[in-house]
Amino acid sequence: MTWIATGAVLLVALLHAWFLVTEMFLWQTPATRRVFGTTAEFARASAALAANQGLYNGFLAAGLLWSLAAYGPIDGRPIPSFPGLRCGRGGVRRCHGQQADPVGPGRAGSCCPGLALAALGASEASPA
Repeated sequence: MTWIATGAVLLVALLHAWFLVTEMFLWQTPATRRVFGTTAEFARASAALAANQGLYNGFLAAGLLWSLAAYGPIDGRPIPSFPGLRCGRGGVRRCHGQQADPVGPGRAGSCCPGLALAALGASEASPA
């Protein structure tokens, strides 16, 4: 179970690092606009918001990677649980349309990995 949890932490960290790149640097590119179904005008108008969201995702990725590097998969279990719960909470709110999403509710692909990470962190038995 420890390796599954470690793999989930790494997967979510890599996803959030990719979200950082997409939202901070690729937001106005045609490929990103096509994925999110936005116009060039909307991408220009929302670029600052996307960059802010990308920075937040970068902090989540850094927190997850730091917890694994500094404490390992067992000793650092409470630490990845915090960013994981933050990822899961945001994903649930977006999937259920409770959080304002300029692209539209139900398109948040990050909710499932964040919830999986939170569930693994919560279910992992504490070392004796």
